[in-house]
Amino acid sequence: MTFLDWIIIILYAGGLIVLGWRLGLKQKTSEDYYLAGRKLPWLPIGFSTMATQLGAISFISAPAFVALREGGGMIWLGYELALPLAMIVLMAFFFPVFHSLRIISVYEFLERRYDEKTRIVMSLVFQVSRGLATGVTIYAAAIVLSVTLQIPLSITILLIGAVAVVYELFGGIHVDIVSDTIQMIVIFLGIIITGLVGLHLIGGWSSIPELIDPARLVAVDFSAHGLGDSQDFGFWPLFIGGFFLYASYYGCDQSQVQRELSARNLKECKLSLLFNGFFRFPIVLAYCALGLILGAYVVQHPEFLGNLPQGRPDYLLPAFILAKMPPGVVGLIFIAIMAAAMSSLDSSINSLSAATVEDIYKKIRKRKIEPEQEMRLAKMFTLFWGVFCIGFAFFVGDISPTIIESINKIGSAFYGPVFAVFLAGIISSKAKPLPAIVGLVSGVTVNLFLWLFVPSVSWLWWNAIGF
Repeated sequence: MTFLDWIIIILYAGGLIVLGWRLGLKQKTSEDYYLAGRKLPWLPIGFSTMATQLGAISFISAPAFVALREGGGMIWLGYELALPLAMIVLMAFFFPVFHSLRIISVYEFLERRYDEKTRIVMSLVFQVSRGLATGVTIYAAAIVLSVTLQIPLSITILLIGAVAVVYELFGGIHVDIVSDTIQMIVIFLGIIITGLVGLHLIGGWSSIPELIDPARLVAVDFSAHGLGDSQDFGFWPLFIGGFFLYASYYGCDQSQVQRELSARNLKECKLSLLFNGFFRFPIVLAYCALGLILGAYVVQHPEFLGNLPQGRPDYLLPAFILAKMPPGVVGLIFIAIMAAAMSSLDSSINSLSAATVEDIYKKIRKRKIEPEQEMRLAKMFTLFWGVFCIGFAFFVGDISPTIIESINKIGSAFYGPVFAVFLAGIISSKAKPLPAIVGLVSGVTVNLFLWLFVPSVSWLWWNAIGF
């Protein structure tokens, strides 16, 4: 890291804090803080929706999965094929209902459709699962800081968390969405620059088929079914499990639904979902292509693996950036990853705060809360969840071989059962509260049993089995 790299990083981090402060000046109510006054257009919402899941975790871990993970490769692309179908289902059935209700928390729909207990239980499930998953996101970016700055991982976790929490406290969801739009542009530039440098070092794209194991070039594998064969990444578990995961994530998870509720109308909401459904694939393809480039470089230079801690493929991209990028470019790519992680963190803690205030605190208090007090509560719980997520980040490392699997495993234990409760409430007038809760608990219990005792079943299937 050179002096120029440090200047770029400090300016970017400082700029985010100033941006959050400026956008927060006009916020007077919790609706302003959580939904930006319901006035945002579709394009920044679409970028923000796409950027959150294609941020630091994907930039760091997807190339590592393609390049180094045993059984990995371009097979990860099968996961993305389910996304357009999930977006169509949500546009047709879910968001017309949510927008018509003018809600802040998506779990308020459950109270109107079922009862108060269902709302509280589902909100608590979200808060636990999203809090844990956000800890994984912080860990992902902290890896980059740890490698590039040559300081302990524990210190970098605290640094990333502190910056994100500060500007989120100022700006709320509005700064999330604006910074995500900037981040998506910067991180795509980072992919291009890193890929071009890598291609130059390996001798061009034509070298990849000669260097990469042909199994890693396979994008669709119909032979692996994932139901007892210990193969996680066949086409059917990726496509079917991916559909349930994406439908639940984008349609039932407060961190995503909250963005769509900030749209100025239903049409803008649907456009943002459509944008995300069809423009994510080129970005993921670029991540995977970068993985092939880095994998080819490692084949040519096996000694480079000595720069990675044993058993930690997620260090591949940070180590490559540090070793091969010119001064200034290191800083640019570093802020792309740093911004991606912080944008995922800030939106998560904002939505966790919204769920806590709207679904738990107001239900306990049962009295009208003045707007000024609502704003104080919103920021207090934002701070609480920031501290919680930072704390969990210290315990992430051993969940799975790569971070991208860690965060999807956590989600897959919950997404199918949660989606079932929402879908039943939307399409059936006969669905009742008690069966909904029993189904939720049963689905999560089965998935946790599979995780702990039946590793031969792909974790991707948990999304469908829990449903």
